[in-house]
Amino acid sequence: MPEREIIDEQIRYYRARAAEYDETADWRVDPFEADWHVLVAALEAFGPRGRVLEIACGTGQWTKRLLGYSTDITAIDSSPEMIGIAKEKLRSPAVRFIETDVFSWAPDAPYDVVFFANWLSHVPPEGFEQFWAIVRAALAPRGRVFFVDEAQDAEWRHEEFTDVPHIVTRRLRDGGTFHAVKIFWAPDALEDRLRELGWDIRVLATPALLYGEGRPGG
Repeated sequence: MPEREIIDEQIRYYRARAAEYDETADWRVDPFEADWHVLVAALEAFGPRGRVLEIACGTGQWTKRLLGYSTDITAIDSSPEMIGIAKEKLRSPAVRFIETDVFSWAPDAPYDVVFFANWLSHVPPEGFEQFWAIVRAALAPRGRVFFVDEAQDAEWRHEEFTDVPHIVTRRLRDGGTFHAVKIFWAPDALEDRLRELGWDIRVLATPALLYGEGRPGG
């Protein structure tokens, strides 16, 4: 499936899933509670202050937490349904929402922090370098990045992989099916790949999740 085609289907999937997303994608409950506390502590230590860009903000689960550190947040997402829920949930003048596909978007300001959760695993292999080039272009001098995703060895995940590498079938409660990209990175492999692109990023993992932080290399 061509890259653009799978990206477009992935967007349609998350638009259709928006209404049920918060019930089906909450890491704050068991059996992930211990993992969640590790991520929260790591984000606290990182301190995402200054002007923050959140990529793929979804329904604002992490946007709300970012507001505890910064009062200048730009949150982008390709789903107007997701953004609508996030706006209702947050109702904050400190957050500027932009409906856009990140691969079709050009940074409009320098950001001190770029943050994304549960997004990197959805980036197609062919778009990996382009995505990180966009992140680099969005960062101010000495800007930093922090991201969260699912760990490679997470036993709890149940993905229906297709015959096409990295493509899974996702099912909604109403029976609808969509295809999406899903790449589970090992921390060492991800660090090496990012180093090849000139990034200095440390990637760590809990049993279920991984997180990374760093900045462009000097």
